[in-house]
Amino acid sequence: MPYRNRTGSRLPHLTTAALAAVVAASGVAGAAPGRQRDRQQQWSASVDARPPGEPVMAIVSLQRQQITVYDAKGWILRAPVSSGQKGRETPAGIFSILEKEAEHYSNLYDDAFMPHMERLTWSGIALHGGVLPGHPASHGCVRLPYDFAERLFDVTKVGMRVIIAPGDAAPVAIMHPALFPQTSAASAEAAAKAAAEEAEQAAAKTDKARSAAAMAAREAARAAMPVRVQEVQKRKAEAKLEAADRAVAGAASDEAKEAAKDAQEKAAAELADAEAQLDKAKAEAQAKLDAVAPARLAVVAAAAEASAAAEKARKLARELEPVSVFISRKTQHLYLRQASQTILDIPITIKDPDRQIGTHIFTAMDRAGDAIPWTVVSLQHGRAERNVSEPGGPGPSPSHDVELASTDESNPEAALDRIVIPPETIERIAPMISPRSSIIISDEGLSPETGRGTDFVVLLSGEPQGGIASRRRGYSHEARYGRYGFGDRYWGSSFRSPFFSSW
Repeated sequence: MPYRNRTGSRLPHLTTAALAAVVAASGVAGAAPGRQRDRQQQWSASVDARPPGEPVMAIVSLQRQQITVYDAKGWILRAPVSSGQKGRETPAGIFSILEKEAEHYSNLYDDAFMPHMERLTWSGIALHGGVLPGHPASHGCVRLPYDFAERLFDVTKVGMRVIIAPGDAAPVAIMHPALFPQTSAASAEAAAKAAAEEAEQAAAKTDKARSAAAMAAREAARAAMPVRVQEVQKRKAEAKLEAADRAVAGAASDEAKEAAKDAQEKAAAELADAEAQLDKAKAEAQAKLDAVAPARLAVVAAAAEASAAAEKARKLARELEPVSVFISRKTQHLYLRQASQTILDIPITIKDPDRQIGTHIFTAMDRAGDAIPWTVVSLQHGRAERNVSEPGGPGPSPSHDVELASTDESNPEAALDRIVIPPETIERIAPMISPRSSIIISDEGLSPETGRGTDFVVLLSGEPQGGIASRRRGYSHEARYGRYGFGDRYWGSSFRSPFFSSW
């Protein structure tokens, strides 16, 4: 792995690529060179031939040491991974991408380079490029082949769902009456679009008002210059007239007195002209100066209008953001988040509350007319719920078949059957459902990783969590919410922390 030296300078990317090539060629931790090379290059052969859509989710199988990326039609990318080693296991659960950084360096492991980092928890679990020795070897993160990590980085967005499954898991289509009924979002989308256009127009109006105010100020400044020039001319004319007055008073002869009077008259005329020019310049300057205040008031009014329009556009845009519903058997509560903010937390009823319900994530896919199809991914301690032939890809080989589990807790339909949500809550949530909205049903409660700037984070308590437990030494949940989503006490502008450093 490449590092930075103590002065902070970084080795060139060429060194990174060369070192990775050497590691891949020589093998790591006893892996055979051929096998290591095959694992590093395997992803390039696992790309669906159809034109890919925008990624919707990624599923990491800890058992298979593999990541698969899905769009609305099926899987589009697949690659091997290296997850957390024993004692620092990558936690299984449901996450989303919180932050992306193309060049990331560890502040614990000798500044180790972790390129194309995509953060999954604020405590430090992430996807990033790294060496794949053919077995779990990281300190809790999910290492990806370098080229694959770069490609994935270019197509993912903050907020995309990432599921880390103990075993096999894949999204399958599902229909169930308990999934929120679909309502047309055309009017809401039109309102959001109109608000965005109104905000753009208001911003343009503000820019125009600022330009006008700046022009008025410049014109007032220019108009002040002739005033100063005419004031100088007036003082000169006054001095000349005073000199002429003294000459008249001191004339010794009639001829000298007559000449002095002629000069006096000319000086008086020059003074009168200078005063007239000064009055004119002052009038023009005052007119320019009077135009400055209204122009500035126009800026204030336009800025206020633009701010209100922008806030309205943001509000309507937020209302179009996918919502996430989390239903916990542990707490018997339904939680609703939108744009990383909790907007609903109410008690609900789960039938047979002492019986496990499993962990299931239902995702609303691309809209087809007014209807939105749903898929489901079920997680159950190393097993998935059913045999799956993945749409959109070439289909799994026998070695990729999803293991059939018949327990009730692995059945998503049975889980939905046990949920009882008040009708008024259904009426409130249903209009908010849009593509990429999700419903999570789980035996688990809310993870402490769920906080400001995150979607729901769900950890499977029955699976090893060494990789995240090691990051919680000295961990303060309350300290996370300062600059960059953390307490400034622990985080500075360089994103370094003594507590969140194991990545």
